[in-house]
Amino acid sequence: MSTERITNRRRFNQALAAAGASVALAPFGIVRAQPAKLKVGVLLPRSGVQALIGQSCHRAAEIAPGLIREMLGVDIEIISGDTESNVDVARTRAERLIQEGAHILVGAFDSGQTVAIAQVAEQRGVPLVVNIAAAPQITNQGYKFVSRVFITAPEIVTQGLSLTGDLFQMTHTAPRTAVFMHVNDTFGQAVAKAVGAIMPRLTHLPFRIVETIPYDPAARDLAVEVARAKGTRADFLMLVCRLNDAIILRREMIRQRWQPMGVVGPGSPGMYEEQFAKSLGKAADYCITNNPWYNPKAELSRTIERAFLKRYPKDRFVYHGLNVGYTFEGILVAADAFRRARTSDPKTLAEAVRQTNIAKRAMLGGPIKFNDKGQVEGNLMAGIQVRDGIPRVFLPTNAAEVKPVFPAPDYKA
Repeated sequence: MSTERITNRRRFNQALAAAGASVALAPFGIVRAQPAKLKVGVLLPRSGVQALIGQSCHRAAEIAPGLIREMLGVDIEIISGDTESNVDVARTRAERLIQEGAHILVGAFDSGQTVAIAQVAEQRGVPLVVNIAAAPQITNQGYKFVSRVFITAPEIVTQGLSLTGDLFQMTHTAPRTAVFMHVNDTFGQAVAKAVGAIMPRLTHLPFRIVETIPYDPAARDLAVEVARAKGTRADFLMLVCRLNDAIILRREMIRQRWQPMGVVGPGSPGMYEEQFAKSLGKAADYCITNNPWYNPKAELSRTIERAFLKRYPKDRFVYHGLNVGYTFEGILVAADAFRRARTSDPKTLAEAVRQTNIAKRAMLGGPIKFNDKGQVEGNLMAGIQVRDGIPRVFLPTNAAEVKPVFPAPDYKA
């Protein structure tokens, strides 16, 4: 081969390499080479004290790949990690999923575990989309790689207390006192702090809190705490709980024959869960929780429900709608960002997440748009009451399924 031909061949190869590099390194918004598949690391407490809720959330990860391929034309691979309901394990699992090639993380339901994962994501420069976790510090640290589709604890409390006031107006009741019991984990402490700050400003509420009683969500016996709450003679119990402790607490109320006007949660998991109704039977009925909730009339909710029932034909979507809906939206945000960014480069992907604008969503509230802190604003809550073992919406009125009953009937009847 002549020297001239060799030189021309080298120039061609150099030009080709330079062209490939320019595509790979093109700035955000310019067409570039796109990996075939997005690897999404989903972290949830699928064992331990929060196992049932974590498993409920995980069902969204199982139906998401097929739905997202139909909706966006994006292929995603789910890499799952069990946090075991433990903060230290959550941190370790996040590191492991990143080592296994996860381009983006989604999780983790529990605020304490999510805080730990957020620290890992920020240190490693890997985007994290928070599906469910309300502690304010998650998006108040100035992180660049952390975004959250869920509502914050102060907003939960503000809306939850307002819905409580609306409940009393609808039922023409005016309880004067409440005893406030709450789990003492990261989430519960954040809600308690918000209650203390927000209650004095809501002057239209007819009641005051006579005592606040924190307790361990992993406790197996709440006899002392319930006896203390009963001793306040408060008109109703305001409860921030998880699932297992909610069951234990309700059983203890019955054992001690404590019958306040009702149990009202200003915003927390537990009382709308399937296992709560299964474990307690009729004793679960008439418990009220004000929560972020899915919109049963939304097109995306119906799409998710159809996919859910196809995979889990023996289950009822209503028990899983909150957990599945927000987890699916977290994965959807990741896939939509990947579709627009056309790369799995972490920094570019994180920037694309922050530019999300998804108008049609499953959950109550406005579009999925992140503010400069990485927080979605405009999430809305619903008033939910357990009736015949099923959580039913009574507020907002445009989504209402039942009229609330308060005070609750005597459980012995």
